[in-house]
Amino acid sequence: MSEELKSKIIFGDCRNMEELRNSSVHLMVTSPPYFNAPFDYPGLFQNYDEFLDLIRGVAKELRRVLALGRIACFVTQDIRIKGKLYSVPADIVRIMCEEGFSYRDRIVWRKPEGYIRISRRSGIQVQHPYPMYFYPDNIFEEILILQKGKYRYPKINPELKSSRINMDEFSQGKWYLSVWDITNVLPLKGRLEEGIAAFPDEIPYRLIKLFSYKGETVLDPFMGSGTTLKVALELGRNAIGYEIDLELLDVVKKKLKINQTRLSQLGSPFEVSIREDAKRLRTQLQEKVGKQKSVTKNEKNRYIRGN
Repeated sequence: MSEELKSKIIFGDCRNMEELRNSSVHLMVTSPPYFNAPFDYPGLFQNYDEFLDLIRGVAKELRRVLALGRIACFVTQDIRIKGKLYSVPADIVRIMCEEGFSYRDRIVWRKPEGYIRISRRSGIQVQHPYPMYFYPDNIFEEILILQKGKYRYPKINPELKSSRINMDEFSQGKWYLSVWDITNVLPLKGRLEEGIAAFPDEIPYRLIKLFSYKGETVLDPFMGSGTTLKVALELGRNAIGYEIDLELLDVVKKKLKINQTRLSQLGSPFEVSIREDAKRLRTQLQEKVGKQKSVTKNEKNRYIRGN
């Protein structure tokens, strides 16, 4: 890999990935903002069309920077806001396909029922035990898998054998199923991910092993706290992340141990760039979240959300 493709973090709008060459990325794993989800991103976008414009802009850049045949993975879910359900996964698939990707697969990420940020939508049925009051509590998200063109499978040589998948791990973890049972990360007070909608390490761990080789480059255009980058480095891949919220810089530095240790087994330090189009969002969003009347915290420190 050239120096240009070593691991790096860019704080700025991911609709512009000018730092990356064409076809220089081998896998994308990300979780974009869940539109204006009341307990993560209230009021972040003026309307749903503005959110879709963001997705389309990222899709255009992904079409440019992803190598032929390679994979883009989105972790996302439908969002209900003020009673209206927005089909975020379906719209992401539609936009990506319009930009030339093919819809390869979908995996359901199922969370433990007792370890989620549960909603009280089902409580309406308890209060009104009659037809038409039913809204289920959500315990899953979707992992959308899209592909850019046809992949040419390489002839396996000794170098590529180091990326061989452990089939015992594959079988025992039931990676082969379209439903993955994985405990999620709760953004509780005192945790590094406090106030951040982070996914667990296990999701990028599986996707990176299944869809990339050691020494290749993994991209997360909505980096957040840096989970994808952390796992990519641990698995011997180069990692590139974009994040528009500059207030997450300290969180990312802690998670990736920047300025504390050498980050990758290849011995490459992270390069951190801050562009003029970076913003400061976290404090503002957390203040809005705190004003949500339907957010309470119970005796087990689980968040109850009324969306």
